This record gives sequence, C-alpha cells and structure tokens, in this order.
Amino acid sequence: MIASVEWKEGMLFEGRSQSGHTIKFDATDSHASGPSPMEAVLTALCTCTSVDVVSIFEKKREPLAGLMVSANAEQATQPPRVFTRIHLTYRIHGPVTKKAAEDAVALSKNKYCSVSKMLEKAAEVTYSIEYAD
Repeated sequence: MIASVEWKEGMLFEGRSQSGHTIKFDATDSHASGPSPMEAVLTALCTCTSVDVVSIFEKKREPLAGLMVSANAEQATQPPRVFTRIHLTYRIHGPVTKKAAEDAVALSKNKYCSVSKMLEKAAEVTYSIEYAD
C-alpha cells in the first residue's frame, strides 16, 4: 500500500491513496477545508469497524437496516497528542438479534479491525451498542 501527501499552502495538504483517491487535510484550528490527520484516523476507525460489522451481519443473514458508528476520543495533553481513550458507539437499526450484534461488534474489535488493533497499542478502545428499533 502506498500513500502520499502534497503541501498546498499554509497548513493545507492533499493526500492521495494508491487507488488514486484524494482527501484534503486541514491542520489549522478551524479544519474548514478538511479533517485534521487525527480526525481522519478516528474516521478510519469508524469505517473499518463498520465494514466488519456489516459484513458479519450479511454472512449471518441478519436483517440489518442501518448502522451508525461514532467515536469519542481523548488525546494526550502534550505532544505527541496520541489518542489515549476511544469509545465507539454502534447504533444499530433493524430487527437483528442482540446476540448477533454483540458477536459482530466483538469480532470486529478483537479480530478483524486492523485500525482498531493499531490504535489499541496506544489507546484504550471501548464500545457500547445502542438499538434504534
């Protein structure tokens, strides 16, 4: 896997993935033109675990109607401002069984989500599940 970033101006950067996609990063206090690098990492965590959970539900033929994963993170107060704690909240829609939801989320956290596994080396990662239906 290859990635690159090009400085555009001030604290604005454009990242490019190996597959050719771009993302703008804004390291200013306002983050008006794009996420900060740490916001992008947190978003990548939410996406990675979401992919796992949806895939597991599909394999179990559970009737998932919607999924929203949000993250609330704390950072170290001094540089490097690594994440020290991250809490993920899974909001699940659809008539899925609670056991299937608990199993899917646990499998993602403990086995499949590579972003979570990397972040766990620096931060405590916890989660809770909410059922919308």
